[in-house]
Amino acid sequence: MFLLVKWGRGGRHAPRIVLVHVVLNLTAIAAWVVFLVTGALWIAWASFAVLTVGNGFGDALMLARARRVHGASDRFGRGYADALRAVFTGRMPAHVAFHALFSGVVYFGMLIACILASVG
Repeated sequence: MFLLVKWGRGGRHAPRIVLVHVVLNLTAIAAWVVFLVTGALWIAWASFAVLTVGNGFGDALMLARARRVHGASDRFGRGYADALRAVFTGRMPAHVAFHALFSGVVYFGMLIACILASVG
């Protein structure tokens, strides 16, 4: 949300891909809260699936920025590695790098929680 607000304050309109990323991830968070309240395992996995799709849109945004600003490769694997390198070497703005890293923590944390809930 911070990045979306910052984007808007800069006088820019968020492209559709940004809005899709935000809406999908907010939907995943809402579903996760429902899982926490109800304990319904299928909701946890559905939330994880929605988060996966939402993060895919976020990754596309990060790749596009890395290509535009840092000349990252157009090939997916190489471009993704270039974008991650930009994050870890401080060539991305701090708020973008934080968002990229925090999203990974949330994503894999949710995956681990879903697996543990499924086997426990």
